[in-house]
This record gives sequence, structure tokens and C-alpha cells, in this order.
Amino acid sequence: METGLVKVYCGDGRGKTTAAIGRAICAASQGKTVIIIQFLKGRNEEELSFIKRLEPEIKLFRFEKSEDFYDQLTQAQQSEEVINIKNGINFARKVVQTGECDVLILDEILGLLDNKIITIEDIEKITENKGEEMELIFTGRFINEELMKIADSVSKVETLK
Repeated sequence: METGLVKVYCGDGRGKTTAAIGRAICAASQGKTVIIIQFLKGRNEEELSFIKRLEPEIKLFRFEKSEDFYDQLTQAQQSEEVINIKNGINFARKVVQTGECDVLILDEILGLLDNKIITIEDIEKITENKGEEMELIFTGRFINEELMKIADSVSKVETLK
């Protein structure tokens, strides 16, 4: 199995998060530790409670406080959430620096780029401290050229019907 890679699941189809969680389950079944940090998702309590049952092998974190999706918030609410999101990015950077897990999934991090909440430099800061064994997985709709250069593997998810 390939380890230590930066993988991206992108595209306009449904299933990017599902693919990342599937990878998390596969890694956990091999005795690896997994951390998932989700961004821009709102609060789906059923999904949250299911993933929480997979602890301690798979740990899920969400730093946003709102129940609603980011794009449904007012400008003032979005400004508040940006602070929470940046706390999540700082946590991701700490996880990478300390090697706290074998697989780190940053779900919808590409959406943070799209919404100009973070920059490609923020992602580079995360990836530059990654150990050789740590696998990073990024999800989101759109990938830009700079991120394409950083990624070892890019999978495009599209809906055909």
C-alpha cells in the first residue's frame, strides 16, 4: 500500500467525502490512526455520531460552530466562522508537525481555497512538514494548478447520471 502521499479527491460529483472516509476505514483496519477535520459542512448529527463511534482509531474534528453550511450564513456569521476555520487549519498544521496520526483527512479544504479563506501557501505550510509515512487527503470541488503540483495523486469524482 502506498503511504506518505498527498492525495486529492475533487470534482463536482458526490462521493469525495465518502471516498476519503472509506480510505480512513481501510487505514484504521490496518492499525493506523486517522484524524478527519471537516470544513464548510454544517452539522449533520447523524453523520457525526456515526463517525464518532469509530473512535479512537478515527477521530473527527469540526471547528465551525454554526449548524448551517458556510455559504448559507450571513456575512457577519461567515466572518466569525473564518476565525474557527483558521483554528482548524492551525490544528491540522500541529497534527502534521507532531506526527499525531498516520492519515490526516482535510475534508473540503479545497472549498476554503475557493472561498478565499485560506491560500495555497497555507496548504503548503501543512504539507511541507509532513513525515514520509503520513498520508494527507484533501477533498473539495475544484483543484488549481498549484495544488496539482503538490499532490501525488488526484482523483476526479463526477456524476454521470
